[in-house]
Amino acid sequence: MPLAEPLSERGDALRLLAAQGERARAGAGRLVLLRGATGTGRTALLGAAAEQAAGQGMRVLRGRGTPEDGGADWGVARQLFGADADFLHEPPASAGTSPAEHRRTQGALLWRLLETYARRGPLFVAVDDVHAADAASRRWLTEAARLVDGLPVLLVVTERSQYDIDPAGHGLAHGLSPALVHTHTLAPLSAGAAADLVRAAFPDAEPGRVADCVRAGAGNPLLLRALLHDLSSWTESAAEGTSAALPETCAALYPGAYPDVVSWWLAGAGGSTARAARCLAVLESGEADRAAAARTLEPAGDGIGRDWCPGYCPDERRDTQARIVARMAQADPDRVTGWLTAMTRLGLLRRDTDGLHRYAHPLLRDAVLSGWTSGRRREAHRAAAEELMREGAPVGAVAWHLYHGAAVAEPWAVDVLLDAAAEEVRAGRPRCAVAFLRRALDEPMEPVRRATVLIQLGSLECAAHPSGGLPRLAQAVRLPGGSRDRLRATVALATALARSGDVAAARRMLREEEQRFAGRPGPVRTLRAVTVLLSDATPHASRAGHEPPPPGPEGDGPDLLDAAHRMLAVRQGATAGRISSREAMEGIRALTEGPADPVAVPFLYGMAALVAHWADELDEAERLVRRALDPLASFLLHPMHHILTDMRVDVAAARADWDAVLAEPHARTARIRSSGPGPTSAHTQAVIALVETGRREEAARLVDGFDLPTAPDSWRTHRFLYARAVLRAASGQPEPALEDFLECGRRQASRGAHLSVVSPWRVGAAECLLALGRPHEALALALAEEEARLAEVWGTARVRGRALRMLGEATGGRRGLRFTARAVGLLRAAPGGAELTAALIAHGRLLLAFRERSQAREVLHEAVEHAERLGAVRLRRVAEDLLHEGGARRPGAPRTGPEALTDSERRIAGLAAEGRTNAEIADALHLARRTVETHLTAAYRKLGIARRTELPSALPPAPYNPAARAG
Repeated sequence: MPLAEPLSERGDALRLLAAQGERARAGAGRLVLLRGATGTGRTALLGAAAEQAAGQGMRVLRGRGTPEDGGADWGVARQLFGADADFLHEPPASAGTSPAEHRRTQGALLWRLLETYARRGPLFVAVDDVHAADAASRRWLTEAARLVDGLPVLLVVTERSQYDIDPAGHGLAHGLSPALVHTHTLAPLSAGAAADLVRAAFPDAEPGRVADCVRAGAGNPLLLRALLHDLSSWTESAAEGTSAALPETCAALYPGAYPDVVSWWLAGAGGSTARAARCLAVLESGEADRAAAARTLEPAGDGIGRDWCPGYCPDERRDTQARIVARMAQADPDRVTGWLTAMTRLGLLRRDTDGLHRYAHPLLRDAVLSGWTSGRRREAHRAAAEELMREGAPVGAVAWHLYHGAAVAEPWAVDVLLDAAAEEVRAGRPRCAVAFLRRALDEPMEPVRRATVLIQLGSLECAAHPSGGLPRLAQAVRLPGGSRDRLRATVALATALARSGDVAAARRMLREEEQRFAGRPGPVRTLRAVTVLLSDATPHASRAGHEPPPPGPEGDGPDLLDAAHRMLAVRQGATAGRISSREAMEGIRALTEGPADPVAVPFLYGMAALVAHWADELDEAERLVRRALDPLASFLLHPMHHILTDMRVDVAAARADWDAVLAEPHARTARIRSSGPGPTSAHTQAVIALVETGRREEAARLVDGFDLPTAPDSWRTHRFLYARAVLRAASGQPEPALEDFLECGRRQASRGAHLSVVSPWRVGAAECLLALGRPHEALALALAEEEARLAEVWGTARVRGRALRMLGEATGGRRGLRFTARAVGLLRAAPGGAELTAALIAHGRLLLAFRERSQAREVLHEAVEHAERLGAVRLRRVAEDLLHEGGARRPGAPRTGPEALTDSERRIAGLAAEGRTNAEIADALHLARRTVETHLTAAYRKLGIARRTELPSALPPAPYNPAARAG
């Protein structure tokens, strides 16, 4: 595609020149000055005007100023008059004539030559780029403009007029009366004209692609035509050319006319302007990388905040941006401010919603940067980081520039990178955190601090791949440092080895470290606690010398153990069914009241949170999880870390908050054929949540994503086996479900765990036997009765109510009815509600069996209401079917409208309707931001709306409730 194309939006200029040409032919000459920025089409317009003048019978003289001719006198004049101006080469007539007098003589001769030409016919004198012409020619043109009004001569010159960092010299019209010159400034292309050019090149282009090209053209005709020229060569077919997105970098453009035009623009703008333009591009690219990283994980979320450039209002942020660019480019801040404003007016920059100046398109930004080597870019990123740090920008904004920049060799750089990595981990973007920590290792630092960075980096790399961070952790262990630093590195490396499947190597290393710390009880006890926790990964591993003994009489064995080992003993007693929930809670509260060593805190509070969760003390469990995670710095590899992260999901599941469970990152992403740690607790609870919310097909896809025979034989795998059994039972496959439930029970029993608080496999197995029509086997195998016995020992309402419900269904008759009635009474006081719904259904089913239809319908209606509030679609359908069997009309549960909202959805949607952001709602309700987003998405679907602004009209007014308002 040639770059010479018909003019766009230049009809007014051609009409002006035609009118001035008619005036000149009548004997009234004039100077017309066509001004415009680089690439706005001055040369093309001048050529079209010359052709127009020639068509009107005018003789056309052409000349052009070039930087090469700037040092030689009369370069442009010789182009205009050719051989007739050979006298300009002649030396002065007399030796005493000064150069100035000689130039005046030459100028007078040129004027006479012009008059001679004019007497032969009207003239059109076209001089392009007069700003680059030699000084003598410029002076002559200025003088001619003063005298030409009596001749049939139209002088038309083009001049570059653009705001640059270095102030430009005086223009040709400087010093001329406005009556002697008519100035016309070329404006940038409008969006409509630019879109017409794109559609002319690609007639079938989609609207989005047209808009993209218009932005990348930045209202500059030359730049847009160069882009279209490159795209016509870049695409291989018409279909590709109409739908493919613009490339992300100029390297993908061929033959590269677009970056060439940008380079030409920068070269003509001067060194200071080019530096400022590239510094702005570097500053913007750091922010763009940060935003892209946020969108990678949260494509539908809010992304990063617009706080990278400090300031309380748009004007203040713009001033900060100009100041940073000026210091990076070592330019005048006032000139940089003016340049930013001028380039925005021309269309090369745009003002974003945050008030800052940005390039019109990322491709344009990349073209500006293409003129710098990688070394220059790294230095510019380093300077950007320093300036942002000086202005008080957030660590995330500074860190992205440090990541791309050269080494700073100052302590603050490491501080920023570590703080930014911690923020990225909290935001659920571990890959960004890994990038920052790897960059931090390029900075000089003390061995102790380097060990910390290596531990954190190795922990994150191991999270991505089981053995990915082992070299980092091994290096941290070898670095010199204090005993606590070595202990932390050892714990991290042992955990990584165990997760990669080499538990024996981990335990061997821990034993070696015990010998190294001989005579120091604190580290030795911690290492032994780690050994016990890691041994949980292999049920038949020998743990002699490390297994905590069962609790004995007061003053016996446990007093000889540290707090972490005694906490393990409490856990073992709970899972073995030897102690009650009250005794377990008394034990953990006593152990968590006193001060604890920071290294032991994750053990202590992690195990305490686990027991609190089993005891249905859910608020206390959440508090303990937060306290346990604090010393882990959010991303330290530790054997308790996965237990703590699992706990958050388990607590949400215990409350039957299925939306929160499914909003957990990666909960619904299977690690197909993974050889790593296998399914997590988030996967287990996600399968159950999908089943309960009526999405069995999605649950089946998640289950099929794991190869359980090759997964590690761990607690997590046992629990996922239970979730698969739940799915199979809900899908009408009681026989394979029964096998999974019993296998889950066998695996847990091999570890001495008989109390099934989280995975009630006995209840599930008994339900399968009932579905198979074998109720006597459910009792004969002691499933229901054993569950009830262990539940009475543990003593929580949830466990007891669940066991009584199952015992009642297995027993049947009036005795079974009494059991289910007791279960309903107990579960009304239990947290959550899903178990209460199941108990109401069981009680209603038995009432129907005794033909007590009225009472059964009342109970089942309550079950439907409970299930609707929880979003438990499966249980609601079961209750509705039973109601229909009992003679009640099938309830038409609302699927859409405000009545279809769950309590959580109604509460969150109401806060959003009041104008609160997702972050504010999450803070107010103590929820994860993803949970808020999930609830809002469900609310939008049920309300039939598409955006947040429609919520106030879609939601009915909330009833007045002073207590709720106060809460």
